[in-house]
Amino acid sequence: MASTGGGGVPGSPCGACKFLRRKCAAECIFAPYFCAEDGAAQFAAIHKVFGASNAAKLLQQVAPGDRSEVAATVTYEAQARLRDPIYGCVAHIFALQQQLATLQMQVAQAKTQVAQTMAAASMMTAAGNPLLQQQQQQAWQLEQSMTSTQSSDCYSAPRSDGSSLQELYCFGEQEEGSYSR
Repeated sequence: MASTGGGGVPGSPCGACKFLRRKCAAECIFAPYFCAEDGAAQFAAIHKVFGASNAAKLLQQVAPGDRSEVAATVTYEAQARLRDPIYGCVAHIFALQQQLATLQMQVAQAKTQVAQTMAAASMMTAAGNPLLQQQQQQAWQLEQSMTSTQSSDCYSAPRSDGSSLQELYCFGEQEEGSYSR
């Protein structure tokens, strides 16, 4: 009896068997994870980096419930190894870590700038200038929104109609949308 090829037409081989040019058996270890359409291209990378036999052994050693994650991980690693033979996916992880460090530094600089602006505005508001008081309030609200976004998935922004109200945008566990405050 032939495999369905990972969701393909019954009787057609899975992507791995199609790449290996063999008949896909009913108990094919690759069939659930490499569909007939684009599975051959994914399996080509795995075959080139790890070999078909090693990939089959790897999938057989893992519990059936975890095999789809293992297949996706091995596919990603093989494609990364083909792009960068020395570092593989580690190069991508390193690039993301550098990007995170850069963004954290930018957030720290923005917080420093907000604090400096608030200090300068508080010195100037002693004269009772309402425009400076409004700028100080906006700087304070900006600082509050920056600190609140770290713990909740919300941020506030001034309303477009020019009023002193703020729009609060929330995402995640809370109901998504915008709210006025």
